[in-house]
Amino acid sequence: MIARQGDLPSAVSRIGLHHAIRMEEVTKTYGGVGRRVQALDNVSLSIPRGTLTALMGPSGSGKSTLLYCALGLETVTSGALWIGGTRIDGLDEAQLTRLRRTRVGFVAQSFNLVPALTVSENIMLPLRLAGTSEDATWVEEIVLRLGLRNQVHRLPAQLSGGQQQRVAVARALVTRPDIILADEPTGALDTVMAKEILAQLRACVDETGQTVLMVTHDPVAASFADTVWFLADGRVVDRADAPTAARVAELMTGLGASAR
Repeated sequence: MIARQGDLPSAVSRIGLHHAIRMEEVTKTYGGVGRRVQALDNVSLSIPRGTLTALMGPSGSGKSTLLYCALGLETVTSGALWIGGTRIDGLDEAQLTRLRRTRVGFVAQSFNLVPALTVSENIMLPLRLAGTSEDATWVEEIVLRLGLRNQVHRLPAQLSGGQQQRVAVARALVTRPDIILADEPTGALDTVMAKEILAQLRACVDETGQTVLMVTHDPVAASFADTVWFLADGRVVDRADAPTAARVAELMTGLGASAR
């Protein structure tokens, strides 16, 4: 039975109180006979609420596919997937859209800002799409926290790459989502800007109790996480808790060697 918000307490909903994202034996396959690619192969993992979790692995390991399945932008071929106590692999697109707009924030590597909108308008776009009234105090807090006060009337083309990524993070935070999913959020940034963005994502966990799931290739970025899951060939192959950059780099080197 698929659990929905508002259902009477069950084993699934009780688990949902403790886990922001849960996958059970998730498989994702692309293509047909003769051209079949298995991006995820029987993946089971849980992301506890109020944590920052990183996904790492070689190119083609399935980490971005896992993130997009968690976001509901990719449909799983088999298995079960929950956001909190809500099982999402059986939801239709309208239900998934409502869930994403209210409970999930997304930060893309390519920023995905609307060129014709100002910084302020880009930040508030999720509120308008969801038909939610603006909380001016919260928007101002986000703008100040991310150092965007002097950029709110500018267009994206007038910003540096680091500033554009800050806007993307602000937009992901504006609906106060339970979960923030980030796909290589520091991949296009210099070291200083990358650490600032990672500090903001860490603050979402430590200061407001949100959950962050981040795909990264950078051991330094992964060291900001509470836990790192390692993928290879669509499978979970290792895990590191309280990771250091050196430990993450060592494990990634091992994955690369085993792939040769």
